Amino acid sequence: MTTRRSLLATLVAGAAFITAALPAVPAAAADLTKASLRLKWLPQAQFAGFYVAVAKGYYKAEGIDLTINPGGPNILTENLVATGADTFGLSGGVDSVFAARDKGMPVVCVGIAHQMTPFVFVTRADGPIKSVDDFKGKKVTTWFTGANHVLKAMLTKAGVDPALVNIQPQQVSVTPFVDGQVDVITATRYNEYYTIKTRMGEETLRSFVAEDFGVTFPRDTLIVSETTAKEKPELVKAFLRASIKGWQDAFADPKGAVDTIMAVAPTLDRAHQEFMLAEAQKLMLAGTVKENGLFWIDMGAVKTAEQLFLDAKVIAKPVDLAATFNVSFLESIPLAERRP
Repeated sequence: MTTRRSLLATLVAGAAFITAALPAVPAAAADLTKASLRLKWLPQAQFAGFYVAVAKGYYKAEGIDLTINPGGPNILTENLVATGADTFGLSGGVDSVFAARDKGMPVVCVGIAHQMTPFVFVTRADGPIKSVDDFKGKKVTTWFTGANHVLKAMLTKAGVDPALVNIQPQQVSVTPFVDGQVDVITATRYNEYYTIKTRMGEETLRSFVAEDFGVTFPRDTLIVSETTAKEKPELVKAFLRASIKGWQDAFADPKGAVDTIMAVAPTLDRAHQEFMLAEAQKLMLAGTVKENGLFWIDMGAVKTAEQLFLDAKVIAKPVDLAATFNVSFLESIPLAERRP
């Protein structure tokens, strides 16, 4: 016959087993730490993993009540993070991090999304430009927010003096190139290139890739302020863990990830967003990511980029790389959990 005491013990043991078997429950709202992530642009599949992590509760499970704030043409992520207006930021790239530190902004890079240069330089396949040497005297448009440095580095590596190329600021629209007013246009692999090939046909295009000339500028850098890095290291680690899970899920279920983005920005073109996510995946899995995990900071690529910026006088002096790029937060996460 079961005694009351033994029944109670059985119930307690059973409850303990059930509790242990249950998945982790997000912390109560009152226990969550409020934080924000400032993007470099408006919501789109380029940032899908972060939105997936929010939608699936990964940040809350790590104790973070995260708000994703969109970027825009007149928003400088580094300023907002440096001043504490935003906790985390996805900035332009290593070039913008170098520039920010060169100006004395106390920002620290804790991860890099795009391991290779996202820019390509596009011309007509049947046109006069067959090699980079043919850029001389031609009208080439680019963005003066980082892509211009990639262009000049590529030209220099190919033995072409950038001063011999008619480099002009690029408009938002690709129409001037489509209409033949521009000889070479700058395009991100995931955005403008899609628009150009959709309007003209990919077979009509010829692209020049920076990596073919030994130039790599990692982009989409995750940054925090020096204060956050020093005083809230556990918050940074928790943010990275949740973000990595979001991106792993986005790659495993791209349709679901695009669904998440479309729910946030329903006016986007779905086919374009699917293309964008596929291209973002290529950029994020390049380099040594398969060995070191998502958001890895390849210090070799960082040092090479720094030297290119010094040579081009984009920055006045070498950057304190140890203080500017901190890989310890990623290294605190088991490698098996960081891998894509």
